[in-house]
Amino acid sequence: MKARRLAIPGLVEITPLIHADARGYFYESFKDEWFRANVADLGFVQENTSLSRQIGTVRGLHFQAPPVAQGKLIRCIAGAIFDVAVDIRKGSPSYGQWIALELNAENAVQFWIPEGFAHGFLTLRPDTVICYKITAPYAPEVDFGLAWDDPDIGIAWPDIAAEAILSDKDRTQPRLADLPDYFLVSATNGA
Repeated sequence: MKARRLAIPGLVEITPLIHADARGYFYESFKDEWFRANVADLGFVQENTSLSRQIGTVRGLHFQAPPVAQGKLIRCIAGAIFDVAVDIRKGSPSYGQWIALELNAENAVQFWIPEGFAHGFLTLRPDTVICYKITAPYAPEVDFGLAWDDPDIGIAWPDIAAEAILSDKDRTQPRLADLPDYFLVSATNGA
């Protein structure tokens, strides 16, 4: 596996070594010791799977606030997604900035998104399945979101997002300017 640190501190793209031949392929999708040494020294408590049947489905931008904040390790095992992380750490030099990766079944790339980021994705193919490991259990009392199309963030979603398929919850999420300061970064503790 190879870890590539992205422009916003904390975000990491993980690419496995794929062994392919005429029969198909094999790769290690997760190795605890490698992850702790190369990405973040922490463990996961749960793995979730999500199916989105239609192209243009948007899920997010979601996050959990302290004291049950979550880090997420995202991978796509069928179909493809435009996967986005937005820095919501107030005081961070990259506050309000975003990074996106295309995750699909062929490239097997994974996206590590630590606490302090909102996460969301847009499906690029029908019947897209993602699996993601999380560092804390689901806690509805601290489950929040951010408007996926907030113009102040300016995510450059692919054109199919113009006809986005959204949940009622995701249609009414607040803009970044209206979001409480759930994650604070001071000059002494860094981003």
